[in-house]
Amino acid sequence: MSKASSPEHMQLNVAAPPGFDAEAIPIHLQCSQDPKVSPQILQPEQLRQRIQNPPQWQPEITDENRHVIAADIIAKRQAAGKITQAAVLIPLLLKEGGLSVLLTQRTQHLHDHAGQISFPGGRMDPEDLTPENTALRESQEEIGLNPANVEIIGHLPQYLTVSGYSVTPVIGLVQAQAEYLHDEFEVADVFEVPLSFLMNPANHQVRIWQSAQGMRRFYAMPYENRFIWGATAGMLRNLYHLLKA
Repeated sequence: MSKASSPEHMQLNVAAPPGFDAEAIPIHLQCSQDPKVSPQILQPEQLRQRIQNPPQWQPEITDENRHVIAADIIAKRQAAGKITQAAVLIPLLLKEGGLSVLLTQRTQHLHDHAGQISFPGGRMDPEDLTPENTALRESQEEIGLNPANVEIIGHLPQYLTVSGYSVTPVIGLVQAQAEYLHDEFEVADVFEVPLSFLMNPANHQVRIWQSAQGMRRFYAMPYENRFIWGATAGMLRNLYHLLKA
């Protein structure tokens, strides 16, 4: 990606307003020229080794992350006594045709990231000793994922969200279940996307939203009738950087 199009050269912007239609924002850049991930790395054993013994690599800092830091959002929430630590599970389903990523569609009435596609997860509760505990507990509550079916193999660096959370993405290899019983209050749908699709940079888009405050750039990874963007796409982009390193 050219230096001119890197996040450092974009002015920060505040969070998207209510009713923001990310899918309607024009594509600025298709990342098809970025390095490809080796197909061998996407095999379970090789992926486990890469996650647990990573080479030197650099996470990507998105405009969302920059805005959180510049506006001191997390420190302000902490000063107000609010929980800021959270975790999500990146569930990699062990399927005959290759690994798939299990994702959820959030319900429209939720306060944070309503209607968006996300990983199962949420805020750390006092009884959660580790981010892994949070990710497994929330996954069981939200989609009925049995923790016994999950092998935790590592995590990505924390991702800062504009909603004021420092999120640890926990990576797990998952024995696929026949059925996922999702919490209908929080989760509208549960679906799968091939990991090979999400780790192919040709499927990564950069979109730029122009507002009165300036430009905000975000990643999107449209798949069939699903529009994956924002924090979820940012975390997937970091997984891509780790696997292609």
